[in-house]
Amino acid sequence: MSAPRARETFEYAVLRVVPRIERGESLNAGVLVYCRQRDYLGSRLHLDVDRLRALDPTADPVAIGRALQAAADVCAADPGAGAAGRETLGSRFRWLTAPRSTVIQPGPVHTGLTTDPDAEADRLLSLLVLPVVG
Repeated sequence: MSAPRARETFEYAVLRVVPRIERGESLNAGVLVYCRQRDYLGSRLHLDVDRLRALDPTADPVAIGRALQAAADVCAADPGAGAAGRETLGSRFRWLTAPRSTVIQPGPVHTGLTTDPDAEADRLLSLLVLPVVG
């Protein structure tokens, strides 16, 4: 019988869409998860177009989806992600979570403990981004 995996510290942030900066209204559209001990940096995305249109009927969901995907590409070190995508995991996470005044904004960084950061990313997406069913 194998020993249980140790729980490791991880950090996460929610990616928010702020379609009209001047109004400050936002909707959660993704999560970033970083676990240094497991060499893990992952993201999960879900843009709820109906909720986006409720905040701003003129918002461009295709352009916003591309901006979200660009963040995921940096996270995944996609070759098309540019210089940011070539940084270390920790540097990419810090770059992605740096405050900015754009349509895609990171929320504050939080911490937790996990045995599986990839499963944690799925759990956080479900908990913090996906619509509540019920």
